[in-house]
Amino acid sequence: MKKIRHWVRRYFGFSQSEVNGFLLLLGIMVLLTAAPFLFHTFYTPTFNSHSASDKQTLDSLVAQLEARQPDPAGPYRRPTVALQLFNPNQLTAEEWQDYGLPKYLAQRILNYRNKIGDFSYKAELGEIYGLPDSVFQRFYPYIQLPEEKPARYSRSKDVARNERPAPDPNWNNSRPPRERFILAPFNINTADTTQLKQIRGIGSKLSARIVKYRDGLGGFYTIVQLKEVYGLQPEIIDSLQKYTFVPDTYAPQQLNLNTVTADELKVHPYVSSNAARAIVAYREQHGNYERLEDVQKVRIVTSEMFEKLRPYLQL
Repeated sequence: MKKIRHWVRRYFGFSQSEVNGFLLLLGIMVLLTAAPFLFHTFYTPTFNSHSASDKQTLDSLVAQLEARQPDPAGPYRRPTVALQLFNPNQLTAEEWQDYGLPKYLAQRILNYRNKIGDFSYKAELGEIYGLPDSVFQRFYPYIQLPEEKPARYSRSKDVARNERPAPDPNWNNSRPPRERFILAPFNINTADTTQLKQIRGIGSKLSARIVKYRDGLGGFYTIVQLKEVYGLQPEIIDSLQKYTFVPDTYAPQQLNLNTVTADELKVHPYVSSNAARAIVAYREQHGNYERLEDVQKVRIVTSEMFEKLRPYLQL
């Protein structure tokens, strides 16, 4: 022990009291490091009726917490019955739910029928607010209603349900029939807010948000990127994917890795301020990038970030 004290004092230049303190601190550290191993070696936990009861209580609490967690599948569940021919004017709320609709939407359909009247043709069901086009398209072949809107019908509150007034043979309509508006798919990268507001559920705020995000990106290179726009509900994204498209030959605006500044780069939604500075700093230290893949040498640029950003980069 004296040799150790002498060596410590000579090596570190400590005084005698400092050597004593150093050795004491070292001993405490060793004991703290070995404490967990000593505890598990000499301590054997004992279980009694109280611990078993506590375990049951904890299991019960965990089950309650799991039951309160939101369903990851969302409000639209897998249908519990196979689709077959049906009349939407005769289904109950429970039967709509069996076909996969959430309870609130099933009740909305019933409220529509009670207030406006029965559905007269297939496409009328697709006008229910909140019903995704993908769900309506799945129902479409099984709906027992006419394909087209009847030439003339009334929705008077005095008309009993499942009854339609007979057409008047003396009635003469000199005006040409009103054409049904059909929204043709349009290019999402050239659309303005007016075009976007033609899609049901998109108003001034959402249309402006879509255009702003698109311009910040430099254009959408895939329609899937619409899911990144904040505030778009699944049914609206479904409609956008149905009525908009990205041309196969479209190329988004690109940033030159060897000339872009950090201020220009950080404006892009996929690039943070730290990443922009790191990309430019790496170029200044190591010279120009020779390949687009070289930007992954910057530690902050992950492979996921690079794959999203790649269509917007050039050399």
